[in-house]
Amino acid sequence: MQTVPATLDHILLGASDLDAGIGLVFQRTGVRPAFGGVHPGRGTRNALLGLGPLHYLEIIAPDPQQPSVPDFLGLRSLAAPRLITWAVHPGDIHEQARRLTAAALAFDGPDAGSRNRPDGRVLHWSTLRLKDDRLGLLPFFIEWGAGSVHPSADAPQGCRLVHFEVAGPDPAELAATFRRLDIDVQVAKADRPQLRATIAGPRGEFHLTS
Repeated sequence: MQTVPATLDHILLGASDLDAGIGLVFQRTGVRPAFGGVHPGRGTRNALLGLGPLHYLEIIAPDPQQPSVPDFLGLRSLAAPRLITWAVHPGDIHEQARRLTAAALAFDGPDAGSRNRPDGRVLHWSTLRLKDDRLGLLPFFIEWGAGSVHPSADAPQGCRLVHFEVAGPDPAELAATFRRLDIDVQVAKADRPQLRATIAGPRGEFHLTS
């Protein structure tokens, strides 16, 4: 089993303040994440850090310019940045929907999403989200739009995701769920559900948890 799932697309570090999240990652890795853009109607904005080919870190935080949008992800209440969820790229999103249906796993989508990049280009994607994602332990599925540059390609470089795992009180049941999802991820035992990631950068290893 690989230490990082082959289909892992990105991991999401939630923060109540984007600048604070950027500062933490820069302090611990030595590479400063770059502002990515805003999510209209979602109330969030982000910054990105490349973690190797087709892998990246997304720091996501409330957008001060969208104060009336509900806090869907609970970002405003976070006392400190932490992992909140992760995404995999299964290929054709409609084929993934058929696989989830066959596995009797309820989901929402595919839903279209977009973000305006700082260079003026629009990034497009489609996502599927499990109705029960175990509070972020189970990933959501993403397919990038034709012609959209994968965020890992032009995000700041110099770091790599060297380890990723999911932990919980019942690792056998959790591992069985991932087999149903056809996701090859390491599963560990822990007192509480938890995502764990290790990023290697110029300043050493940076360990993140949920």
